[in-house]
Order: sequence, then C-alpha cells, then structure tokens
Amino acid sequence: MAKKVVATLKTGKGKEFSKVIKMVKGPNGSYSFKEEVVHNDHIKDFLKEK
Repeated sequence: MAKKVVATLKTGKGKEFSKVIKMVKGPNGSYSFKEEVVHNDHIKDFLKEK
C-alpha cells in the first residue's frame, strides 16, 4: 500500500488525501489506533464514526 500512496503523491493528486489516525477504545477498556488514508472532504465523517 505504501507504494500506491507514494505513486499517488507524485502525480499531484495526493494533495486531496490525508492520512488520519484515530484512537478507538476497545471493549476491554484498552485503546488502539485506526489509521486510514481519507479524502479531505471526508475527514470529519471518519472522525465522527464510532
């Protein structure tokens, strides 16, 4: 996947996407990280979902 992201950034289309990292609380109380490459228009939607 890293190669795909790098190739996208080289074409200039990468400015439309951001890598978002979100902390998610698990059922046993521990936290984990969910990371995803998201279009800039959908960052707030990604952070709102549980």
